[in-house]
Amino acid sequence: MTPSARVQAAIELLDAVIASARDGGPAADTLIARYFKERRYAGSRDRRAVRDHVYDAIRRAADRPESGRAAMLGLACEHPEIAHLFDGSAHGPAPVQPGEAAAAPGIIPGWIVPLLAGPVEQDALLGRAPVDLRVNRLKAAVEQVVPLLPDAAPIPGVPDALRLPEGAPVEKSGLWQQGLVEVQDAGSQLIAAVCEAKPGQTVMDLCAGAGGKTLALAAAMQGEGVLIAADTIRSRLGRLSPRAERAGATFIQTLLLDQGHEARALESLHGRADVVLVDAPCSGTGTWRRNPEARWRLTQARLDRLVQEQARILDFAAPLLASGGALVYATCALTDREGRDQVESFLQRHDGWIADTFALPLGRAHGPGWLLTPGHDGTDGFTFARLRRRP
Repeated sequence: MTPSARVQAAIELLDAVIASARDGGPAADTLIARYFKERRYAGSRDRRAVRDHVYDAIRRAADRPESGRAAMLGLACEHPEIAHLFDGSAHGPAPVQPGEAAAAPGIIPGWIVPLLAGPVEQDALLGRAPVDLRVNRLKAAVEQVVPLLPDAAPIPGVPDALRLPEGAPVEKSGLWQQGLVEVQDAGSQLIAAVCEAKPGQTVMDLCAGAGGKTLALAAAMQGEGVLIAADTIRSRLGRLSPRAERAGATFIQTLLLDQGHEARALESLHGRADVVLVDAPCSGTGTWRRNPEARWRLTQARLDRLVQEQARILDFAAPLLASGGALVYATCALTDREGRDQVESFLQRHDGWIADTFALPLGRAHGPGWLLTPGHDGTDGFTFARLRRRP
């Protein structure tokens, strides 16, 4: 591919990403993979260059552009070497017309800015994210793994965490294939640690998804006790079984729930759990480093629906806890509506609950919970709280 053809390919992909963000379709990574699967002629350098163009354009535009061409024109405004490639050559983009609109630059859509937690460092929300690993203590100790990863650095305060440079191909390594390590952001690891799951307990991961935090809980429990991973989406929950097998966490039980009818399905577990983790569906504002296109998907209406769903999940999770049990609520979101306000509202609705205080190596107190941000802590953004049922 010529340099101009790479720009045109990026424009076509950005058109697909914009449409998918508007209509709730596949993520950018999926669209890029499909695009090149149909274009085998593109070499690895071509694919890398096009992908970089696409993500550079996505990161630059806070609001969803009108078109892929507008997104790339915005990027070209800041990069003359790209502007010169709008040359009308074969397979390249047409020349820029006088007055042609380009996407405006920005980090955060304007309507979201006043909703963010006050301490959030906005400039860091789109930085490049490293690769964090969790050493799986069911199979290995950190001391065994570190010599095998010369590029890895420990993350102070997160005992099992190691950090590799951005883009490290972990899943091609023998360490990952043998289940000695899992890819997991250090902030996510810290949330699992806050659960304080112990061997022999009954623990539930109520919005388990593909089970990243479930596996961390399994390691903390040393494979002993009852650990239930529940979710309402079969395809996500289905990805946990092979991961658990690889990790040596075969004692995990899975529970597929019918959305809207979860409370009835969970009645037999009322009062039995020592720990319930609610890693709730959220806006994902804390993961923009990894998913910058998520800014183009989020709307006020969607945020309203998410806040309602989070409250609903908390309400049917609370009866599951035994006396003295811990309900850990977490989101990878940085809006107060999904974090501080959600926790305060739960405490107002439910008598007999208190919010635990923390002394953690990363993050800072925020309302009745805790806040992690990319700028302050070098992790993805999270808000979380540990709510305890009074004995």
